[in-house]
Amino acid sequence: MANVSGPDPVVLDAINRGNAVVFFDIALGDDIEDADRRKNLGRIKLELFVKECPKTCENFRQYCIGHSSPPVGYLNSTFHRVIKDFMVQGGDFLNHDGTGKTSIYNGTSFADENFTHKHDKPGMLSMANSGPNTNGCQFFISCAKCDWLDEKHVVFGCVLDDGESMLTVRKCEAVPVTGGKGKPRIPLTIVQCGEL
Repeated sequence: MANVSGPDPVVLDAINRGNAVVFFDIALGDDIEDADRRKNLGRIKLELFVKECPKTCENFRQYCIGHSSPPVGYLNSTFHRVIKDFMVQGGDFLNHDGTGKTSIYNGTSFADENFTHKHDKPGMLSMANSGPNTNGCQFFISCAKCDWLDEKHVVFGCVLDDGESMLTVRKCEAVPVTGGKGKPRIPLTIVQCGEL
């Protein structure tokens, strides 16, 4: 008989705090058509701080669920930059190299919402930007405390402490990279994403 479990209590706690929860299923490799050629690394569940950063969270959530028709967003995009003991960066579903930027707010970027939350531990979800008020679709997940980014990047969520999510981030962080820009040698692909 199959083991049937109820709703994830960690997800329910986040929702009961008034926050949204989204997820990324991550695989090593980019063969979208042939799942047997990819190595599944696990699921990253992310709590979005919707009360403090509603606009930033909604932009991110829309790209997790496939904004617009046809769907546009993080599905089948990659983490294009990995720096051990610092962060993993993704979200460039336009150019796949860190140069693409768009937002759901009728343009390529939107303003910094606030700097309420800090980069005070591993697992903080933050907007990648190219200076003040240049937020778009790119984000990063911290792999360590990186307080020098406080007041420069909007922290709008965190990795849920469910035992699997941060382990999956650590697997991504451990992937070998090429060159000085931290490009993974083997693509880290978001093979499924959505809202829980």
